[in-house]
Amino acid sequence: MESWAAGIRMTILIPCFFGYLLGSVPFGLILTRTAGLGDIRAIGSGNIGATNVLRTGNKKLAAATLFLDGFKGYLAVVIAWRFGGVAPYFVGLAVLLGHLFPVWLGFKGGKGVATGLGVLLAGSFPVGLIACATWLATAFLLRISSAAALIAFAVAPFASVVLGHFRLAALALLIAALVFWKHSANIARLKAGTEPKIGQKT
Repeated sequence: MESWAAGIRMTILIPCFFGYLLGSVPFGLILTRTAGLGDIRAIGSGNIGATNVLRTGNKKLAAATLFLDGFKGYLAVVIAWRFGGVAPYFVGLAVLLGHLFPVWLGFKGGKGVATGLGVLLAGSFPVGLIACATWLATAFLLRISSAAALIAFAVAPFASVVLGHFRLAALALLIAALVFWKHSANIARLKAGTEPKIGQKT
């Protein structure tokens, strides 16, 4: 029993802990402060993600935030694959929770879009690619970031099932639920027709 418990700690709990810590790094806040743009939480929607960083007018910082937030999700899961079994899926959830609820910011983080896409790409590149392509296509057509994110994450569980990645489908469903929950205010504005378009100041 003790050896089994130790194995659980090594293959799931410890990787999840470090995955959470990696996910909790607020790149949007760090980059905007480093660039002398102040606290991103006092700008626009107050979110620390790339869409709100874009509202500062600095496209390079927004792109860097998008990449780094996505990469931390991708990196955490890639490392977790070394532990095998279900570890990558638990770590994928942990890194997303770290981004959504970072301990350093009073558990008030981002909305999980870039990090969630990074997790999906590492879980199954084809599934992640489908989600990313859906996001890009919807963002191009509608010019509304939140709508693009919601549609992309709604598609991901189905894409996982179709491609035979059933464990990833369960994770994708959890990610979608969290992303939809974090976008509850955006959903209300979408229904009201008041959701701002990409790059538009709020």
